[in-house]
Amino acid sequence: MKLPRNLTGLQLVKELESLGYQITRQTGSHIRLTTLENGEHHITVPAHNPLKTGTLSAILNDIAQHFNLTRDELLKRLL
Repeated sequence: MKLPRNLTGLQLVKELESLGYQITRQTGSHIRLTTLENGEHHITVPAHNPLKTGTLSAILNDIAQHFNLTRDELLKRLL
């Protein structure tokens, strides 16, 4: 599945809330999210418009690894 090219950081944060992530802090344009599902996991999302595809790919790969999913399975659950 192709990565969306027009996804903003804030849109990604809203989608990640469906997986149990909550905003724990924000420093400048970087938002720190934490989930306690499947153990504690932290992720940092830049509030950029739009997210670069490499940045989005790295974030999704990290989350998919935490939940034992493939990146495509994660994308189907989120978007």
